[in-house]
Amino acid sequence: MIKFVKPGKPVFHHTMETPLGALTLVEQSGKLIGTNFGETPLAGVHDLKALVGMGFVSQQTSLLEEAVKQVSEYFSGQRQVFSLPLNPQGTPFRQRAWQALLEIPYGRTVSYAEQAEKIGGKNYSRAVGQANHHNPIAIIIPCHRVIGKNGALTGYASGLGNKEWLLKLEAMHLSA
Repeated sequence: MIKFVKPGKPVFHHTMETPLGALTLVEQSGKLIGTNFGETPLAGVHDLKALVGMGFVSQQTSLLEEAVKQVSEYFSGQRQVFSLPLNPQGTPFRQRAWQALLEIPYGRTVSYAEQAEKIGGKNYSRAVGQANHHNPIAIIIPCHRVIGKNGALTGYASGLGNKEWLLKLEAMHLSA
């Protein structure tokens, strides 16, 4: 069973094209619960028939239409802050880590140690890295803005090339 899908509630998804490839947006109960690059709407799930059996439906909803609009605006440099209802599912620690990500300004970066310190102690850097790796709503919850202590690009579930591209996009539009 997919951890962040509530059984018995319909799940809607829509796939859009971005400069980094296909991005699937996933909604349940009027809130965005996931984004995923690639062909499979949810990471780790390869049987789409099973998803349909769980109430997973490819359908454009008003929330998904707004999410597509905002993500498109982000990629074109017209949006720096998202205003979508989110419901990322995870442990209380991961929730705190993801909340801290939302507080990193557009075009800025912080280290894993800085993020860890913000949520409870610099000794949590590895745990923060894992939380960021499991961020279910990438781009909108901007885990790409977290870098290594020495400034190196490290870890990004969608690939370091995508992380570098997103940071360059933000830097370019921040200075414009």
